[in-house]
Amino acid sequence: MRKLTELHLHLDGSLRPETVWELAREKQIALPAASFEELQLKMRAPKDCTSLHEFLERFDLPLLVLQEEDALERTTFELVEDLAKEGVSYAEIRFAPQQSLQKGLTQDQVTEASVRGAKRAMELYPSIRVGLILCCMRGSANEALNLDTVETARKYLGDVVCAVDLAGAESLYPTEMFGPVFARVKEYGLPVTIHAGEAAGPDSMRTALSYGAKRIGHGIAAASDPALIEELVEKKVTLEVCVTSNYQIGAVPSLKDHPIRRLFDAGVRVTVNSDNMTISDTSLCRELELMREVFRFTDKEIDTLLEYAWEARFLK
Repeated sequence: MRKLTELHLHLDGSLRPETVWELAREKQIALPAASFEELQLKMRAPKDCTSLHEFLERFDLPLLVLQEEDALERTTFELVEDLAKEGVSYAEIRFAPQQSLQKGLTQDQVTEASVRGAKRAMELYPSIRVGLILCCMRGSANEALNLDTVETARKYLGDVVCAVDLAGAESLYPTEMFGPVFARVKEYGLPVTIHAGEAAGPDSMRTALSYGAKRIGHGIAAASDPALIEELVEKKVTLEVCVTSNYQIGAVPSLKDHPIRRLFDAGVRVTVNSDNMTISDTSLCRELELMREVFRFTDKEIDTLLEYAWEARFLK
């Protein structure tokens, strides 16, 4: 039976707008939106989005309400619920604990709250299993916070917390800057996936591979580098591809120009993911439909995409 598997999904990019509106009113949080309709608009990628940096600004608003344990637990629960109702069998949800510390929480408390939400949802919806990936963030002055994230991942790694990631503005803060963080990850033997090869070129992917990544978030820059494609195939590296968001940030000029078909035909283990259900106004099922409509993937090929995702999951 086909297992719908989502490997690349950000919590803060997938909140229900209704929940953000409700939490803001309940907790007296000032939102940069005078109405619910304006809020919905500001939680989606701008239609004329020109860069990853502009796209990432859409995360500022949902993060305003992700600063307390009950909100983190609730939003994690709701995202798992939404995935279960979509028919997803397995999903890995990622977030950066260091971005929820504005009201005094520790990264451990942030993580514990999301774990509670995930576990509560899985009890209610036993058809789905969920893992949580803790994101380190690209930046110039947050190494201590990133190292704390690694320590939290080591402490909670188990049946829910399953890996470490590096996210953020790839072109502004190159992957090479984070060697000390991933040296610690390697020392602890933590599973790792790294955003690379979306807003930056193939070298960012090579650096990610040197840090021990067996999975790469996005990774579409490999399409321009035959030697890198060969390495990905040989090492059976999995790419967590997110077609809609790649197009929205301008990484490809149009949907039909996206290289997912070329990478797949070359033997790369590509997978299909939604990235941010709210910001990109998409879902795993919609992304799979794009595979059929835009790239002419057959049902058998879609089964292969889903098989790649299932095989690459961190929780076995």
